[in-house]
Amino acid sequence: MEFNTITDKNFSQAKEIYSQGLATNSATFQNDSPQWEEWDISHLPFCRISIFQDGIMKGWTALTPVSGRCAYAGVAEVSIYIAEDQRGKGIGSILLKELISQSEKHGIWTLQSSIFSENLGSIKLHEKCGFRLVGFREKIGKKNGVWKDNVIMERRSNIIGID
Repeated sequence: MEFNTITDKNFSQAKEIYSQGLATNSATFQNDSPQWEEWDISHLPFCRISIFQDGIMKGWTALTPVSGRCAYAGVAEVSIYIAEDQRGKGIGSILLKELISQSEKHGIWTLQSSIFSENLGSIKLHEKCGFRLVGFREKIGKKNGVWKDNVIMERRSNIIGID
């Protein structure tokens, strides 16, 4: 396995994995996959991590800012998507641990995730990687006409922002 940066050159593979997440109806409120330009603008310029094996992307993770306010400069929201045929094989843990490491090198002190409450695999993955449950949002939005609950999880760095 090798890490790579998500770029316009390999985005089609990331988009395919994202589409597989969309198909579950338990990964995101979005209903369509973004184009490169939209994805590029909405994500931080660092921590755009993909994992490859034999030239094939197996999963990816990236960060979006939670706020434009300077007080929250070190807080980012996690997106993580694993190829359908790779789920449950440890790829998520490898990616999330790498994301944590790289995010700390870029001054991120808090990572947060909003996860559909029925997405138990993602919740367990985040717990395994040191995230804790900090909140529950009941019927926060609709996905295809169905109200969805979110759990809010976060991981606070023990090396960045500790002053």
